[in-house]
Amino acid sequence: MSKNLKSDVKKHIPKDWLCELRILYRLLKETCNDIKRTGWVNIVIITTMAAILLIFGSCFRTALSISAFSKELGNALEISVYLKDSTDAREAKSEIKRLDHVEEITIIPKSDSWSKLKNEMSLPDIDNPLPDTLHVKVDNPENLQEVFDNIKQIKSVMDMSYAKDLATKIELVNHVVKTITLVVIGIMGLLTITIINNTIQLVIQSRKEEIEIMRLMGVSNWYIRFPFIMQGAFYGFTGSLLALVPLNYVQNGLINVHKFFMIPSPLYAQNLVIFVMFGMSILFGAAGSFWCIKKHLQV
Repeated sequence: MSKNLKSDVKKHIPKDWLCELRILYRLLKETCNDIKRTGWVNIVIITTMAAILLIFGSCFRTALSISAFSKELGNALEISVYLKDSTDAREAKSEIKRLDHVEEITIIPKSDSWSKLKNEMSLPDIDNPLPDTLHVKVDNPENLQEVFDNIKQIKSVMDMSYAKDLATKIELVNHVVKTITLVVIGIMGLLTITIINNTIQLVIQSRKEEIEIMRLMGVSNWYIRFPFIMQGAFYGFTGSLLALVPLNYVQNGLINVHKFFMIPSPLYAQNLVIFVMFGMSILFGAAGSFWCIKKHLQV
């Protein structure tokens, strides 16, 4: 009943935006004071955070490049479909084109294949024994086997082939890269939360008496919590800023590797890495502070 009465009273109190801004200013000022109280330990925390974030950013950026290489190599894989003698290649192409995940089909007439083979090898003057061939390109290397099985059921198909071992290895590489990235994210989150948790715990201990007085004065719980959460977010943000400099060298190195192999670098890869790095560092920093508050500060 008292909670409902309190909420009803709050609804009828006019909003004073100037007062709200003053409170926000006070909270930000208190955050800065807490950071100053931490002293030289701030440098240790920020550099440690930067090192962790650099490892994460480098692994994430490298993973994007490896995925790009795997996709480019996978896109080069084609399914070779050999047609029966009585089959119209155009009709077979139309039938296969209707299948899911089929991106492009190229018809290789048997006369062209035979002429190319005769140019490469010394062959006797015999009738062309080769069939018409279709080269089928799939939208994603992961769908090669599915498309292969579907084409196999078509009656006009005599035989088929594709580099199955290579496709399996490409899929394995992508799986390993994704797993490593997730493990690195987990380790980064755990280390960040642990570092921030220990730091905020020290700040709470140094302000214990002040916090008790604020409680007795009836200060809002969020007014007490907010500076600590902002301090954790600050460490994540500044750590990311510091990690940007060496991460730029990693980016340039990977771009040169892409140029050497003539494979385009993933679009907006660096921007994505920076966005994720800042977002996760701020989130984990704030989460570490909040967890510490819940554990060591009963507000």
